[in-house]
Amino acid sequence: MIQKILPKISAFEISESVQADINQILSVALDAVSPAECVARSIKLQGHSIWITNKQIPVSSISSIKVFALGKAAQRMAAGAFLALKGVDKDIQGLVICKHIDPSVELPNHFEIMEGGHPIPSQSSIIAGKKAAEFVSSAKSEDLILCLISGGGSALMTLPVETISLPEIQELTRFLLASGAEIQEINALRKHLDQVKGGGIARFAHATPLVSLILSDVIGNPLDVIASGPTVADQSSFLTCMEILEKYQLTDRVPASIRDHLQKGANGEISDTPFADDPLFDSVTNLIIGSNLNAARTAQDQATHLGWNSQIQTTYLKGEASQVGQVLANILQQVNATGEPLARPCCLIFGGETTVTLGEEHGMGGRNLELALGAVESLAEMPNVALVTLATDGEDGPTDAAGAIVTGNTLQNANNSGISVNELLASHNSYRYFEQAGGLIQIGSTGTNVNDLAFLFAW
Repeated sequence: MIQKILPKISAFEISESVQADINQILSVALDAVSPAECVARSIKLQGHSIWITNKQIPVSSISSIKVFALGKAAQRMAAGAFLALKGVDKDIQGLVICKHIDPSVELPNHFEIMEGGHPIPSQSSIIAGKKAAEFVSSAKSEDLILCLISGGGSALMTLPVETISLPEIQELTRFLLASGAEIQEINALRKHLDQVKGGGIARFAHATPLVSLILSDVIGNPLDVIASGPTVADQSSFLTCMEILEKYQLTDRVPASIRDHLQKGANGEISDTPFADDPLFDSVTNLIIGSNLNAARTAQDQATHLGWNSQIQTTYLKGEASQVGQVLANILQQVNATGEPLARPCCLIFGGETTVTLGEEHGMGGRNLELALGAVESLAEMPNVALVTLATDGEDGPTDAAGAIVTGNTLQNANNSGISVNELLASHNSYRYFEQAGGLIQIGSTGTNVNDLAFLFAW
């Protein structure tokens, strides 16, 4: 379904036909990772068996099915699963933990739906963590637990170890988000302070057969990092966590209870998270069903279909957001000057997740907005080009924008409003810049989450 994504831009900047093409390219990218469709494609009923991708489960071997959905895409993933399982004559129970409850998503009345806190875990996240542990623990050996995991789950569900309080977890999370730490590092710490992360849900399942369908929001799709791997063997350790604190100079800043717990673990006084050789994973299957690469490939196919020379440059984009923005702008400068790496009309596609290192005081924005702001000056007065950034979940950081579009006129628009690129970059106030200059992409929550996309267009 083609949806309107770009903000209204005057025909002087971008013609209606080019705007229509860009909207189609971005829209089909989001459609490709529709949570409900990704799940429905992965579950098939054939004869007397349920096929979950390539795993066959005889219906006769199941007493009941417990659907546990977690993450920003949880509601839609659960809806897709319930639709796919409608022909199964078994009791189907559900627990859904999401960021926003969307009343337009239809789920059975007996499914429990609840919200958690994000990006900072809240008391609601604690309640969700307890509910999740109870829900999977209640499964019997003859049941099937179907887990539906998507990004955001790390904050939406938490159950800290007994010696650590929610305020202490919140303080650590703020430190980590402001430090510029990568998601693998942030989630390594989360896993070692929590009972439901790092294989914790698999542990609570007590060897009940468990299949996880996972929508990836992490570069490279590392299973143990997505939503902090609640059903996955861990690849990090307590020692890893101590090294991360030291790397970001947080050892003496984090709450003492957290530091003490991690140090005890590093000393071998506390059991580590379960690794791949732990027998608890003998009854667990984890499967990726959607990712940033799926979205990028679909966007490329659509761009080619519309007559654009198109190419995926990488789905491993990372680094400081504003610096990455400058690099992408430099690529458009090369296209403008030489027609390389692709001749006009062209669409270059990037996927991944950048970071923003915050100071003590900062304004409002997110990594997609900051990436776009980093490109503004380098694209000034360049004709017939556009850079578009897009958080696939529709929410860039704590804002109501998914990203922004930058053209050759963006800098002049801002100058007319009396605002400065450098000042707002320094204060990480990218939202204010595009609010004044124009170019905010505001599409609301998409119900999916597979990292970020960035597009370079030249025509």
